[in-house]
Amino acid sequence: MEAFIQQFTESLGSIQDLTGTFSVMDITIGMLLSFVLTAILWWIYKKTHKGTSYTQSYVHTLVMMGMTVCVIMLIVWSNIARAFSLVWALSIIRFRNAMKETRDIGFMFAAMAIGMATGTKFYILAVVFTLIICVIVFVMSRFNWFARQASSQILKIQVANTLDFDHIFDSLFVKYTNISDLISIDSVRWGALTELVYNVELKNPDKKQEFLWEIKKLNDNLSVTLITGYNTTDL
Repeated sequence: MEAFIQQFTESLGSIQDLTGTFSVMDITIGMLLSFVLTAILWWIYKKTHKGTSYTQSYVHTLVMMGMTVCVIMLIVWSNIARAFSLVWALSIIRFRNAMKETRDIGFMFAAMAIGMATGTKFYILAVVFTLIICVIVFVMSRFNWFARQASSQILKIQVANTLDFDHIFDSLFVKYTNISDLISIDSVRWGALTELVYNVELKNPDKKQEFLWEIKKLNDNLSVTLITGYNTTDL
């Protein structure tokens, strides 16, 4: 038993020699703490996410990035030459996936910050940063801070090609909306119909159905679509 303990201690010493200025304990604490903190970040991201673009792979990426950055910081922490060589090596990596939500980029940078703090042994900084940023994000989402009170909506109206649509809906827009801007005109159904896309802001949101029925009377009961919530959730 004593021989086994002595052999195990010698093996740890050899690992210490290979790692240079950090020990196995440093690696273990840094990576485990990075995992725990990025898992907390993931929980806040999941609880505050709105829309349909939530993916499990992105959450896994957050956790992996935090732990990977931790190891990278351990590698470059005590050697400037390694830092420059690492920058050159990582410059060949290209990321082509577009973020659907700008807040996803913020969570990505937060995971990187956690990895940098744990990799450079600023453990208290990493914990305090994670707690503060998570509380702020949760409060902003819970109380809907900085949201616009009056939100615009997208109105799509299909009309026959023979219909003079320039001013046919003007009276309805004056009656039901505060804002009505024509965004685009497009040909649909292989050129059989014309689709008008408006940016509108309703005076009374409770009269949506009445507004749509009035439009259908003028466009010969063709398709009319009102898209709500497009500016608060991702589609």
